[in-house]
Amino acid sequence: MSRLPRLALSLLLIFGAATLHAQDSAAPDTAAVSPAQALDQLGSQLDEVKLALKNPTPDAPLADLRSTALAVQDQSRQLTTSLAPQMTALQAQLAVLGPAPAKGAPAEAPEVAAQRRKLDKAQADLDAQIKQSQLLNQNAMQLAAQITGLRNDQFQARLASRTPTPFSRAFWAGPVRTFPDDLVRLKRLGTRFAAAVNDAWQPPNRQPLLWCLAAAVLLLAGGRWVLERLLLALAARHVPDGHLRRSAMATAVALTAVLTTGLAAQLAYTGLNWNDVLDDDTQNLMTSLVRLVCLAAFITGLGRALLSVRRPSWRLPALSDLTAQWLQPFPWLLAAAALLAGMVERTTRTIGTSLPATVATRGLFALVISGLIGAALWRLRRSRGETDHSEATQRPVWGSLLVAAASLGVVVSWLCVATGFIAMAFFLARQMLWVGLIFATTYLLVHLLTDLINTLLSPRGRGGQQLQASLTLPSHKLEQANVLLVGIVRVGLVLVALATVLTPFGAGPGDLLVSARQTLGNLKLGELAINPASIITAVLVLLAGVLVLRVLKRWLREQLLPKSAMDRGMQESIITLLGYLGGLLVVVLTLAALQVDLKSIAWIVSALSVGIGFGLQAIVQNFISGLILLVERPVKVGDWVSLSSDVEGDIRRINVRATEIQMWDRSTVIVPNSQLITQNVRNVTQANALGRVQIKLPMPLDTNAGKVRELVLGILRAHHGTLATPAPYVQLENVTAGAMTFNCVAYVGSPREVGGVKSDLLFEILERLRSEKLPMSSPQSMLVRTLPPLDESIDGEG
Repeated sequence: MSRLPRLALSLLLIFGAATLHAQDSAAPDTAAVSPAQALDQLGSQLDEVKLALKNPTPDAPLADLRSTALAVQDQSRQLTTSLAPQMTALQAQLAVLGPAPAKGAPAEAPEVAAQRRKLDKAQADLDAQIKQSQLLNQNAMQLAAQITGLRNDQFQARLASRTPTPFSRAFWAGPVRTFPDDLVRLKRLGTRFAAAVNDAWQPPNRQPLLWCLAAAVLLLAGGRWVLERLLLALAARHVPDGHLRRSAMATAVALTAVLTTGLAAQLAYTGLNWNDVLDDDTQNLMTSLVRLVCLAAFITGLGRALLSVRRPSWRLPALSDLTAQWLQPFPWLLAAAALLAGMVERTTRTIGTSLPATVATRGLFALVISGLIGAALWRLRRSRGETDHSEATQRPVWGSLLVAAASLGVVVSWLCVATGFIAMAFFLARQMLWVGLIFATTYLLVHLLTDLINTLLSPRGRGGQQLQASLTLPSHKLEQANVLLVGIVRVGLVLVALATVLTPFGAGPGDLLVSARQTLGNLKLGELAINPASIITAVLVLLAGVLVLRVLKRWLREQLLPKSAMDRGMQESIITLLGYLGGLLVVVLTLAALQVDLKSIAWIVSALSVGIGFGLQAIVQNFISGLILLVERPVKVGDWVSLSSDVEGDIRRINVRATEIQMWDRSTVIVPNSQLITQNVRNVTQANALGRVQIKLPMPLDTNAGKVRELVLGILRAHHGTLATPAPYVQLENVTAGAMTFNCVAYVGSPREVGGVKSDLLFEILERLRSEKLPMSSPQSMLVRTLPPLDESIDGEG
């Protein structure tokens, strides 16, 4: 199964593979010629490209010229690499001969002098060739960048071009006027194709053609069914039951359609062009059609795999059966529309169709493709409305964003057609189809690779158990590696998908911002240039950075760090520090996207310094104190702390400015971070501190002190919560006139256990003392009597 993801991902780059093939065919065979001849050929090709750029050309020739320039760059780089060892060998030979004799020194032997001259000449020629190849490499790279800029300019002009609206007579007057000429061109192509078919049907080529067509028919008729059943049987036999089997079977269904249909199309083309009966234009057209058939087959196979109408248990997306049934026809319809649109576009390029006919066909296909996407979205919404709410699943955020973007794209595409922006409408429709294909492929690959990693690294699976046994890894380490690897794979697939989406047809999103930049001009705010592209890029960087930071923190908090050996406080400290550093990095990247330099933000720094000096000292002090708390960790999340200001409780969170402490009555006290740095703080649970249970036991003087000591000590040792080390002890602390006091001490695993263990011990001690008839001493009573007042007469006499 390791080859399946790579094969599926390579299908996304099918047009790129064709471009590389064109580069290879355009490149000279440097191995068959000498380096000097190869350099001359590469230089001639660059001169031809420069000459072709002087004349205005459409987009397709520019793409071919760019491919030629890139091929020259690659060949010159390879030539430089191949010449380097020869230069090293010549230098080694010259080193063996030694330095040339100095003036006045005896002359060397004639043979040595001749050899030295020969080596010097060869070294000079080789050095010139290396420098020439490096110069060709640099010129080809610059020429490719220049062609890319020209293509972007043409792309922008084509998107911004406007034709009469299809509701006007002027729009249809052009195609009607040029229809006879276009029909003549199409008939010429048909005549050439018919002649090629006739040549292929002649006896030298008939048998290969029949064999290839028969094999293609067999593949289309039953090959897909046989191959699909074979792959499913292999998956059922060798893949463990669970999520991996489901994603593997879905991948097998998608790849089977591509392999069988694409191979059938390639067989038909091979049989037709067995002895090169097709001319260059027809051959290029047929090769493009084979690639289009592969792309259409991949669309249908991918849709069939993800919807799984006949086998709902294989379905990867969270879709109801009704939704899957309603969406079943759309992969086939979209594949047919993409195939037909590609065939028409390549045919018009081959025969040189007139511009009005090209505009009309592109507008038609823009309406068809965007209409199919809109109908699929409408059916999706309607099916979710008719599905039982108890069975309906909550759509993820990215799913809602994707649906909203597709709906907006459909509306904008139809509006562009209605207002005459046909090129923009066709571009949007094609991009929506392309983005949907990339998204669906990435979704399938994410599930497949995630399930594969989970199966191989799960401690409960056979693969994970074998890894544990061979590498002596603990289970939590294996789970941590599992989560980390899954995260890396998902991020990698998403980045590859984004790179593919941004440059699918040789144009990126920056091309769409050129017209806006030209419209708004070079506005400035002081020294800061207001660039629409920079602003949009900065907003995207900010949003993406915040989103990635939140996802990363959630992933650390819920998946990676809980499987590590760190305590909860250390985990929270790492997550908080990562939030600070990530937020700072996002701000820096946003400013870099805005092209803000130090001069532009100097006034901001000055204003901040004045503000800090007058009113923000406490905030900055608390912020720095918070960083100290997170780095030094004198207190951490989960600690039981006591402050001098009668604040005692558990630390729940350490924020930028303050720390949240939950009191025993479940209320929360917000304490500034500076107080935890500058004041005396008692950390009860720091460094896994033990708890100490202390009981003062007063007894009468006539009590048997030894018996009391043995009884209480036995109770302390017998309790399950007390520790054997340090051992409990009972001491006679004090003897007064009426009682003696015992100090009973035991240790528990945590200070949080002191209250419960002490209560259990008191209940047990009181019960045992009563059963042993050992009374506790009671407080001494005091009798207060009120004397009668003295007789006044007696006082007078006195």
